Formats: sequence, structure tokens, C-alpha cells
Amino acid sequence: MRFKEVEDFTTIVTKNQVKGRGQRGTTWHSESGKNLTFSVLKNFKSLPAAHQFNLNICVSLALYDVLNALNIPRITVKWPNDIMSGISKICGVLIENTVKEGGIKQSVIGIGLNVNQTAFAHLNRVASLRLLTGQDFDLEELLYKILKRLRFHLSEMEEKTVEQLLPSYEQLLFRKDIASTFKNVEGQIFMGIIRGVSATGKLVLEPENGIVKEFGLKEVSLLY
Repeated sequence: MRFKEVEDFTTIVTKNQVKGRGQRGTTWHSESGKNLTFSVLKNFKSLPAAHQFNLNICVSLALYDVLNALNIPRITVKWPNDIMSGISKICGVLIENTVKEGGIKQSVIGIGLNVNQTAFAHLNRVASLRLLTGQDFDLEELLYKILKRLRFHLSEMEEKTVEQLLPSYEQLLFRKDIASTFKNVEGQIFMGIIRGVSATGKLVLEPENGIVKEFGLKEVSLLY
């Protein structure tokens, strides 16, 4: 079935995801029936490819809204769109776009949220809503809340610029203005400070030499 035949906001949910994919080719392991793993199709009329980071911003803000309302502590967004509680990752997002004639026509937004799982073998800095709050969550109800906020944030996205949306995103940025350790594509380790995100979605870093530079997703990784 072609994407163009599928209704906007069509959502596919799986109870047992065994081959989930994340950014940079990472994998996402989910215990059956314990978490939310789903994909949402979003159709666009005229979203320029240059504005594709708007998607990352709006998805991140939607997830923040829901988790903040649930009183999940210390929520931040680890660039570009991992959701953190403190230093632990609780949600991963993978967005895949269909581009035609310089514009994005469809996007598949894949979301994996750790909800009621309590054991994460061989994984560091990972948590779930259950571990953070001591409560069990109704997955269907939680999914409804996320989809509602996604609709809200994505509904007028095409009419907004990256510059309009970026300030709200940067306020939530993980380790912003804090000295952190990074690794570049050559494997070199260096210290730097996250100063923000550019209009094209690149991470703006100030290394020790004080010369601010922008990095793409595959050009740098945060080691904490």
C-alpha cells in the first residue's frame, strides 16, 4: 500500500517490537505488552525539506506536554529528539520522510516510550515511567494522550518557521549550557558546551577553543 492511499494520522501500534530502529542505526528493545511502540503517518501539503527539523521540534514538544502532565521528573530533549528524565532515556523517536520536488510529502513518526517495563538488561541510563513514578500506566490511554498532542502541535506546523518554534525546543535541550564530553566522526573526544540548535537542525557547540561550530547528526555524539 502506498503512503498516499493512507489517511492522515494513521497509527500502527505493536505490542511486541523486536527490531525497533533508532537514530544512527541503534536498536530499540521493548518487552512485550509493557511499552508503547507505534508509528504515525503524517501527510503534508507544502513542507519544504529545509524546514524538516520542525517535525523533530513538534514531536518533542508533544511528548514533553504529555509526560510533564504526568509529573515525570526532569524532562529534557536530547538532540535531536530523545526524551530524557534526568540522565536516563525514556523515549526514542525516529522520523523518516518521503521527499518529492524539494518538499516533504509524508513522514512516518516512530515512537518508542518505556512505560511499564522495569528491567533493561545491558542498557545504561535507561528508565521507564513505572521506574520513575512507581505507578503502572494504561497504554491505550497514554497513546490517546500522545496522539492528541501530536495533532495539536503538527496541525499548524506548515505555517510556522523553524525560528518561531525553536525557542520552546531549546528551553528543553538536554545539557544546554553545561560542559559536556563529545566524540566526533574521527573518534576524537573533546569537551564542549551545547549553546542551541540551528535553523537547519544542527547542534550548535562551543568547544574549548571558544569557536562556535554546528554539527550534523552523524558528525558528533554526546558522551555526557
